[in-house]
Amino acid sequence: MNHHTPKTAFYTDERTFWHSAGQYILEFPVGGWVEPPAGSAHAESPESKRRLRNLLDRSGLLRQLAVHSARPITFEEAALVHDTDYLTHLKAVSDRGGGTLDAPYDVDTPVGVQTYDIALVSAGLAKRAVEDVYLGRYQNAYSLSRPPGHHATKNQAMGFCYLNNIAIAIEYVKKHHGLSRVAIIDWDVHHGNGQQDIFYDRDDVLTISLHQENNFPNDALLPNSEAMSSIDARGEGNGLGYNINLSLLPGSGHEIYLHALKTIALPAIEAFNPEMIIIASGFDANTLDPLGRMMLHSDSYRAMTALVKETAEKVCGGKLVMTHEGGYSESYVPFCGLAAIEALSGINTEVETPDLDFALAQQPGDTFNQFHKAIINRWIPHFLK
Repeated sequence: MNHHTPKTAFYTDERTFWHSAGQYILEFPVGGWVEPPAGSAHAESPESKRRLRNLLDRSGLLRQLAVHSARPITFEEAALVHDTDYLTHLKAVSDRGGGTLDAPYDVDTPVGVQTYDIALVSAGLAKRAVEDVYLGRYQNAYSLSRPPGHHATKNQAMGFCYLNNIAIAIEYVKKHHGLSRVAIIDWDVHHGNGQQDIFYDRDDVLTISLHQENNFPNDALLPNSEAMSSIDARGEGNGLGYNINLSLLPGSGHEIYLHALKTIALPAIEAFNPEMIIIASGFDANTLDPLGRMMLHSDSYRAMTALVKETAEKVCGGKLVMTHEGGYSESYVPFCGLAAIEALSGINTEVETPDLDFALAQQPGDTFNQFHKAIINRWIPHFLK
């Protein structure tokens, strides 16, 4: 019998897989010229997340983690971050079977049956992960939250997100356990606008987003969002200097992401000296994702997680939480997630990513990489003193 106490926890709940926003093809509503789907339809389907959990189970890794569910957060806990009028309206639309939120509460994100209740579960998983790691119950943790949260602002649903899971977790642990300084690094392919919006005038939360330039949100959807996702959006008031946007060119791959981490993101975290680090873990910068145009592969996420883990060990005793965000390739997200959780836990499995050699061969060449590294190098004095 194995009496080893796991250092890494994994938070999951079957209820999160039961959220549905309605009948879509990727992000296009069915109707008019859009034919009804034959498969899982909406981009934010449960399958990429369910298949990740299944691969963790099949690989044997899940048995070596401390697996938990969590209680749903309450309305009052959600209101630590979100406006009560927004929460009340979201609950009302969800309770009547779903539909579209009224302006100004919605940008592009329909509500399904029980969306509100399932979003409370999703946020509860992230909240418990952050709480358990901060209190030292585990060294680090992964929260398989769904629906995701990193686009949700204080008063708007956006980009498949209703509640900002990470922000709620931070505010809860601050209120109840005295968490002071925390760094968020968001490597979802889309801009981490939700955390930026919520903490933009704060100096106790460092928000860093590595994202594809002008992917989502952009000015076609939300005016001024491209400026707010640029390197010049640094925060305001007390928060000036505590927001970092690394807006990467489409086609960026393994080498560019690691360069951005090593030269800017991780040195900024070390200078900030947080009590813990949270990764908004989107896997949609992978080379097969339908909603991104980036070139990462499973070993990219393994390497990126290892680098952040090493930084966490330097600055905050290894306290690191990953919360699941985007990632829409049902075939490939599981392998990216497994690689990240292997690096997080320090436990390797026998799983091999299919066609990894092909993904490696597709990586950008020296011309692109040297061009983009030069751009990133010019950003360094903008972000680091």
